[in-house]
Amino acid sequence: MNPFKFTALGLFFLSGTALAAPSTPWSVGASVIYSESPYRGGQDRYLPVPVINYEGEDFWFRSLQGGYYLWKTPQDKLSLTILGSPQEYRPKDNDFGDMKSLDKRRMTLMGGVNYRHEAEWGTVRTTLVGDVLNNSNGIIWDLTYLYRIQMGNLGLTPGIGALWNSGNQNRYYYGVSSHESARTGIDSYRPDDSWTPYVELTADYQFSSQWRGFVSGRYNRLGDEIKDSPMVDKSAQMLLWTGVSYSF
Repeated sequence: MNPFKFTALGLFFLSGTALAAPSTPWSVGASVIYSESPYRGGQDRYLPVPVINYEGEDFWFRSLQGGYYLWKTPQDKLSLTILGSPQEYRPKDNDFGDMKSLDKRRMTLMGGVNYRHEAEWGTVRTTLVGDVLNNSNGIIWDLTYLYRIQMGNLGLTPGIGALWNSGNQNRYYYGVSSHESARTGIDSYRPDDSWTPYVELTADYQFSSQWRGFVSGRYNRLGDEIKDSPMVDKSAQMLLWTGVSYSF
């Protein structure tokens, strides 16, 4: 089992969770992500991820996602974005014999648009992206509301949102083709699009003017089209990301 490969629904959107804006454009650090596998016989995974954040006039980058601003004001930011989707299925890492004979589902690169509105009543963040490497040929739409609470050096940002997967996205990662069914004995399955609601919470602490620690968690309630898949044996999924960063 390779601990650096994992399955994560919506993981890359955690990198856009609202933290207090640093006083300098660059921050670097180290972090670890934990992802609970939704797959039957799948292994929960841990992934070390470098923290590399940059906020410029035209470009931005936040660990797993980057973009180019098309429109930028203190309240509204619209940008073209590209992000790496770490979601995959590796049959050889599965504990169950029938699941080991399924086809591999690969990680991919997704591109689209990102919009963010910030106001006193909170932040609305939405991202619409599609597969650009022709692996899933799927589309994902994420919509989140966040509200930041600052208490001295400690910041708390609870959020609530939903993730929409297109039919192609679900069929690639959770569907079972007739060929796979004949080979494995697992029932064939062709899901449609789905909505996955979630809640998330980020806590960050400013140790000094340059050092900051953070922990961010998300609870996904899997949509019916996903949890009804014969590949899946859970109705929910937990994600956790924690690390430290240095601003300069």
